Amino acid sequence: MRLKEKIAIVVGAGQSPGEGMGNGRATVLRFVQEGAKVLAVDRDLASAEETAAMARQHGGECVPFAADVAQGATLEAMVKDAHARWGRIDILHYNVGVSIAGGDGPLQDITEEAFDRVSAVNLRGAIMACKHVLPVMRAQRSGVILTISSLAAWEQYPNVAYKATKAGLIAFTQQVAIQNAEYGIRANTILPGLMDTPMAVDTRVRHTGKPRAEIAAARDAKVPLRHRMGTAWDVANAALFLASDEANFITGVALPVDGGAMVKIG
Repeated sequence: MRLKEKIAIVVGAGQSPGEGMGNGRATVLRFVQEGAKVLAVDRDLASAEETAAMARQHGGECVPFAADVAQGATLEAMVKDAHARWGRIDILHYNVGVSIAGGDGPLQDITEEAFDRVSAVNLRGAIMACKHVLPVMRAQRSGVILTISSLAAWEQYPNVAYKATKAGLIAFTQQVAIQNAEYGIRANTILPGLMDTPMAVDTRVRHTGKPRAEIAAARDAKVPLRHRMGTAWDVANAALFLASDEANFITGVALPVDGGAMVKIG
């Protein structure tokens, strides 16, 4: 019960179509298993409701909520709902990202519309979510903010908008950390490497038309540790640690969860 009686908002609590478990859904389940009450937020309310139903099977309290991170008003409503419902907010976990599905591409192919779309989801949404939750956390003089960046921020990566926004998210999270440390608020970001999730793998299946097994095998081969991609549970367990009091003296950190890929990059 490492998050007993904690109140958490998980943004991106649903998941894309495909096989297996997404990072956001796995994090909701881990948080609930460890005693947190969770507002499971997603643009797709049906997917958030599915996550909440799975969470309640563990005996926890989990409420679905519809919000589109590209619409700041819905993020404000999300914070107000959680605060009105439970009286405090201990954890904000921003687990939303888009690349290929948002029209991202190499520099020579990127359009203004695609860049704006990816930026709104990956970076602006995180900024607006923090804008609305920080007054609550400052008043409490405690809180944890977690964002999901990507190893793409530091490695050679073909698509320009995803790389730029995920790199920006690291800098923004560090800014939140240092500007709110005196209020007892911690802010950290997780950098997943190659993960076996519906968004990472099945989106590429739809985009390329290649068999899922072929795409998964190519990604597995690039991972130093066991030549096997990570799973959503690896990201969820890292989020659990950073959200818990075990990480009480950790803030402003960018934590790779990547099977050794960062070491290989140097």
